[in-house]
Formats: sequence, structure tokens, C-alpha cells
Amino acid sequence: MATWFILALVLALAVLAIILYNALVKKRQMVEEGWSGIDVQLKRRANLIPNLVETVKGYASHEQDTLNEVTELRAKVSGMTGDDVAGRAKVEGALSQALGRLFAVAEAYPDLKASQNFSDLHQSLDEIEDAIQMARRYYNGAVRALNVAVESFPSNLIANQFKFEKAEYFEIDDEADRAVPKFSF
Repeated sequence: MATWFILALVLALAVLAIILYNALVKKRQMVEEGWSGIDVQLKRRANLIPNLVETVKGYASHEQDTLNEVTELRAKVSGMTGDDVAGRAKVEGALSQALGRLFAVAEAYPDLKASQNFSDLHQSLDEIEDAIQMARRYYNGAVRALNVAVESFPSNLIANQFKFEKAEYFEIDDEADRAVPKFSF
């Protein structure tokens, strides 16, 4: 009788370990999916920037410093790997601020503001920024779920055994970067 009890207990623990392991794998995959969503939106934004810069350049050729900064930050973002979440967040925040300054420059040029091409690019950028925010929320929610599972008992036993690690949140460190640039036309 004791042998059956011990066998049933071992079997129950094995099933629990399998369930916990699979739950951790699912959460890790959700984090990777979330990061992929952010990466796609950031690439869409980076691809839109050259068109935006060229449109503004035609109207505001003497605002070269702002245009150069946006171009340099875009190039820096394009060269980054997806593994450095904190570094990517920092550079993306700087790029958002540079874009805000670019749109502020556009305020000084009524012909530019009236341009349909500029208006279309601005609207596309707004849509992409909204999509980035949604992707960040999804990613950070997936990171939270994984991190809770990695630290909570009993899943932490399985997480430690199979080298599951906490993931980094996609956060913006600089308070100024958190502010959404205001555009008015």
C-alpha cells in the first residue's frame, strides 16, 4: 500500500513539474512574441523617418542639426540588436524626442504644415506611435507574467533547474522621454 502511495506521489510531482515547465515555456514565448511586436513597430517607424526627413528638408533646409540628429539616431537604432532591451529603450526614447523637435521645427513653416505629404507622414507616425505603445504594454505584461512565475513557488524550483531567467521590462529611463511630443497644426 505504501509503495502505491509513494508511486502516486512521485507521478503527481512529475506531472506538476511538467505542467510548470510548460507554463514557463509558454510565458517565455509570450515575452519573445511581445518583443517581436515592439521590434516590428520600431522598424516601421524607422522606415518612415527618411521620408519625413526628406519632406521637411525641402522646406527647412537650414534646420540641418535637427535633421542630422534624427537621421543619426535612426541609424543607431537600425544597428542595434534586439537583445539589449534597456539600451534599445534609451535610444528609442532619444529618437522620440528628436522627432518631437523635428515636428516643432515644422511649426515654423506654414507651407510644410499644409503639405499633404507631410500630413500623411505625420498621421502615419502617430499611428505607429500608438502601435508601439500597445506593443510595449503587451510585452511588459508578458514580462511581468514570466517574472512572477520565475520567482514564485513552486514554479521557481523548475525555473531554477532549467535556467529560466527574468526578462527586462521595456522602460524609458529619462522622464523627458516619457512625455509624448505635442504637435499642433
